[in-house]
Amino acid sequence: MKEGIAPGRLEPGDYAANFADLHPPLDRHEAHVEADRCYFCYDAPCMNACPTSIDIAMFIRQIATDNPMGAAETIFSQNILGGMCARVCPTEQLCEEACVREEAEGKPVKIGQLQRYATDIAMQESRQFFTRAAPTGKRIAVVGAGPAGLACAHRLAVKGHDVTVLDARPKAGGLNEYGIASYKTVDGFAQAEVEYVTAIGGITIELGQRLGANVSLDDLKSRYDAVFLGIGLGGVNALKAEGEDADGVRDAVDFIAELRQAEDLSTLAVGRRVVVIGGGMTAIDAAVQAKLLGAEEVTICYRRGKQEMNASGFEQDLAASKGVTIRHWLAPKRVLTRDGKVAGIELEYTQLVDGRLVGLGHTMTIACDQVFKAIGQSFEPRWAEGLALVGGRIDTDAEGRTSRQGIWAGGDCVVGGDDLTVTAVAQGRDAAESIHTSLMGGTHG
Repeated sequence: MKEGIAPGRLEPGDYAANFADLHPPLDRHEAHVEADRCYFCYDAPCMNACPTSIDIAMFIRQIATDNPMGAAETIFSQNILGGMCARVCPTEQLCEEACVREEAEGKPVKIGQLQRYATDIAMQESRQFFTRAAPTGKRIAVVGAGPAGLACAHRLAVKGHDVTVLDARPKAGGLNEYGIASYKTVDGFAQAEVEYVTAIGGITIELGQRLGANVSLDDLKSRYDAVFLGIGLGGVNALKAEGEDADGVRDAVDFIAELRQAEDLSTLAVGRRVVVIGGGMTAIDAAVQAKLLGAEEVTICYRRGKQEMNASGFEQDLAASKGVTIRHWLAPKRVLTRDGKVAGIELEYTQLVDGRLVGLGHTMTIACDQVFKAIGQSFEPRWAEGLALVGGRIDTDAEGRTSRQGIWAGGDCVVGGDDLTVTAVAQGRDAAESIHTSLMGGTHG
């Protein structure tokens, strides 16, 4: 086994197998069998658990009656990124957790996979369910081509507005393109979805446009009738551990982005022994993918207990099934080095005392040659340019309006953003409705 951080740890054919679709799509028969399990509840607790309020019972009934196109229209009317959400939503914490069959049998209807079944059919046939309203003459700038920005842009385009989407990256899609484990969204699906969303017309995407660098809020306000910010989180929280700048320590989000953009996975270098610090979805995604790239030992260390992890139970079980070890009540204290490179990490045992996390004063060491930081991202206040912040994020009202007239925001960059694609979509969509109302003479924005 190669020591240190090295590429090519697997046989060439192993990469494709390791990074195959996590949940292969249902075929027509499987979809009908699964749809028949739905009780079509009158009060539909699953729908109440969906941040975008998709009429789940309706679209499942449409699948059951062999009308997948109707099901796709039901889904897309509430969530234009329903295809991606079907792949990446933690359904086990949302709609499927609320499913009556989960309560009765511990086996919910596979809502996410049914949603994928319908949306895939519509997208593969390039079926558009919406047409643009008559042109309004209004122009809106959307900053950020992630889920919030794309959902906002699509809804505004449907209303007849002209939308310019600006994004700093070389590709549109935001975290859907750069931040999600590749086995969850294979075959370039993120870009296919961008193309599907923008096919409505009236949406122009300009890449390489970074707020605070070559784009300013004041400039956008002067040139457009309204501005929507869906800029996500750009900063990565520090470990606050001695030696975290050592060769071999890197941000998990950068690792995932590099992996997502790699044309040949065998060229990606990964350590023999890897430690991931964090307890959320990014930590799981980084750890699992490190294992799938051929790392011999991968350990996730989280400073609190299993129940406090942001990653769902399903994701934790997935990591364990791939050979990842998850250790709790450990906080990073010091990165150990040899010749300037990572050789291990010293962690302090922790516990809750009167509701407060404290270190216990004694430590343990894990030998490793690579450490990934996955302890959350932070908002860059310099991007806000005069907007009111609360807790380091943009403060908005229920419709997404910021403290500056004519500027709305949504997604991870706002107070209440929760790192979920589906929540970002809901906020972008709802902000678009508010922008439309304001521009067409309704409530002042």
